[in-house]
Amino acid sequence: MTKLNPESMIKAQDLTKYFGSFAAVRNVSFSIPRGQVAAFLGPNGAGKSTTLRILTGYLTPTRGTASIAGWDVSSHRIEAAAQIGYLPENGPLYPEMTPLELLRFFGEARGLPKLKLKERIEAVVEQCSLDAVLEKSIYKLSKGYRQRLGMAQVLLHEPAILIMDEPTSGLDPNQIRDVRELIRQLGQTKTVLLSTHILQEVQAVADHVILIHEGRIAFDGTPGEMAGGQRLEEAFYRLTSEDSHAKSPPVEEPPHVADNHNGFRQKTDGLSQQEGSCRKEVEE
Repeated sequence: MTKLNPESMIKAQDLTKYFGSFAAVRNVSFSIPRGQVAAFLGPNGAGKSTTLRILTGYLTPTRGTASIAGWDVSSHRIEAAAQIGYLPENGPLYPEMTPLELLRFFGEARGLPKLKLKERIEAVVEQCSLDAVLEKSIYKLSKGYRQRLGMAQVLLHEPAILIMDEPTSGLDPNQIRDVRELIRQLGQTKTVLLSTHILQEVQAVADHVILIHEGRIAFDGTPGEMAGGQRLEEAFYRLTSEDSHAKSPPVEEPPHVADNHNGFRQKTDGLSQQEGSCRKEVEE
C-alpha cells in the first residue's frame, strides 16, 4: 500500500469535477502541511464547497486525486475519514436533542468506548465552552452555540485534520470573535482547512491562503504574498476581476462531451460523403 508523504496532511492533485457539461472545479492542486491553518478563499460559486466535498469523500472527482494524512480518499475512504473532522456550512444537528445527547449519539456511532467517550465529551465541552447549555434543547440555542456544538462534534474523535466550510457564516461579531479564537487554538495542534469568502477571516486566523476562482486555483501562498503590498481587498479584486479572465487557459470539454462531438463529426463526415455520391450519380 503506497501512501503520500504524511507531512502533506491535505493534498489535492489535478482535481476536476464536472456536473454534466459544467466544470465546477478544474485541475485544482494544492498541499497543506501538518500544523497549519489554511484559508480556502474565493467568491461565491468559485468551487470551494465542491472541492471540500471531494476532499472529505462526499463527492467523487471526475479525475484527479485527493489524499488525507497520506490516505487516498477514493481508495481508502474509511481510513481518510478517521483523520478528518468535517464541519459543513449549516452542519446537521438534531434540534430535539440536547448537546450532551448529541455528543453521546455521535460518539457511539463512531464506536468510541464508554470511558473514552466520557473523557472526550468532557474535553470538547470545555474546549468549546458548552457547559452553560449542555442540558438545553438544541433548537433553543443561539446560532453561535450551535456552531460551537458542531465543532465539539467534529473534535470528538480527536481528528488530526479539521475541514470547515464557512464556520462564521451568519454569526454576530461577538460569536465570530469566539469562533475565530477557537480556530486559532485548534491550529496549534491540528491542520485546519477553512473555507471562506470573508477577507477578515484570512487576516485573523490563516497562515496560508489558497484562492480559487471560477473553479481554478488563482493563488497559493501566504496572506502577505497575496497582498503584495496592497490591502487584501485590492489583491482579491485583482485576482478575481474580469481582467484576470483573459489570462485563464481555455476551458476543456469533459471527456463524454468531446466523445459526443467526435461521434457527431464522424456522422456528419459520413453524410457529406453520401451527399457527394448522390450528386455524382445525378450529374452522370
